[in-house]
Amino acid sequence: MKLTITQGIGGENCFMVQPLGVGGINGEASPSSSPLPSECSEASFFSVIPPPLPPTLCFLRRKMPKQNMVVAEEVLFSVPSASTLFPPPRSKASTAKYKELMAHLELHGNWNRASSWVESMKASSPTGPKSTSFLPSDTADSSDCEWRRRHPSALSKFEDLTAAAKGKNVVVFLDYDGTLSPIVDDPDSAFMSESMRAVLQGVAKYFPTAIVSGRCNDKVFSFVQLSELYYAGSHGMDIIGPTKWPDQANAKTILCQPAIAFLPMINEVYNTLLDKTTLIPGSKVENNRFCVSVHFRCVEEKRWNRLAEEVRSVLAAYPDLKLTQGRKVLEIRPTVEWDKGKALEFLLHELGCADGDNMLPLYIGDDRTDEDAFKVLRARGQGFGILVSKFPKETCASYSLKDPSEVKDFLRDLVEWKRNSLQNN
Repeated sequence: MKLTITQGIGGENCFMVQPLGVGGINGEASPSSSPLPSECSEASFFSVIPPPLPPTLCFLRRKMPKQNMVVAEEVLFSVPSASTLFPPPRSKASTAKYKELMAHLELHGNWNRASSWVESMKASSPTGPKSTSFLPSDTADSSDCEWRRRHPSALSKFEDLTAAAKGKNVVVFLDYDGTLSPIVDDPDSAFMSESMRAVLQGVAKYFPTAIVSGRCNDKVFSFVQLSELYYAGSHGMDIIGPTKWPDQANAKTILCQPAIAFLPMINEVYNTLLDKTTLIPGSKVENNRFCVSVHFRCVEEKRWNRLAEEVRSVLAAYPDLKLTQGRKVLEIRPTVEWDKGKALEFLLHELGCADGDNMLPLYIGDDRTDEDAFKVLRARGQGFGILVSKFPKETCASYSLKDPSEVKDFLRDLVEWKRNSLQNN
């Protein structure tokens, strides 16, 4: 989306940011112009543009002396208009057939067959390393080594990372589940260790730090319990913070909620899915404010078809919502052009880092939804994406870490590097 920036009524430090050339006819459906894959030839796909919403962002900016950054002092945010153009799908499958199917299903947000859902649920939720399991051991080992060569450990390449960061403003972005805490069967029990919290507090002392999660902000904050961070919940659709910075007790909160108009609809879907999935053992429906998550990690695979059918039947009544997938979770989200990548760009802008060569964003995450942020960093040619995964898988990240334990080690090393740099200067 192209933006125009004009002087606001608040003076020389107040600006108005407005979209230009949003396509489509408000409130009308426009048919897909791309040919459907053979698997979906009997279906009709449409992209629905929600009613127009005020596309204006107004913010004031102030300096953060300790970190040599510009951050928002106050943000007044109204909802940007939606678009039919969605980010490309983040398929983990290795086959082109699956990618093609997922591209059309996710792009148009209208899945007409539960069997397609179950197929993608299986493909996106492997029980172990799937990409080389069918190969001879020597070939599989070679494939793994090639992946590690292209996505080396951020720990083993730490000196290369810090060399690139020298003299630049480092900004740290972190997913929560699977990155700061281990993946667990019960999403309400994904607690962060005290040692991780201590390390994260050290990171926030030296670098602007944001948690970018699919969870709602209230849930993430209850786990993290650090007020000096930015929180971008609901896949970046709910951004708030910081409420407090050292020596800046009067700092006002920034706020970005591009899907605020969808809240009543999301609550309706949540309550309906709660009722419809009650009799499916192991299923859990979570209200993440701007999206609804249906966890199937504890659901027997033989019941996935039934779960997919229930979700499909509910989603069919809401053309302004779409379905995406994470690690053993189905997520119903508004059809707005917003994701973790957009959240990263928004926060960089708020930190005064949208342009210039004096910044280096680091984004660490484990989920397919983090790929949107990795793609943004690659497109910018600035910063590094770090994938958290024990197994090779398709990613736009530059580096890798195996698990939250390695994430903690990396963050601890980052704090130590910054501390030593300040002492030497």
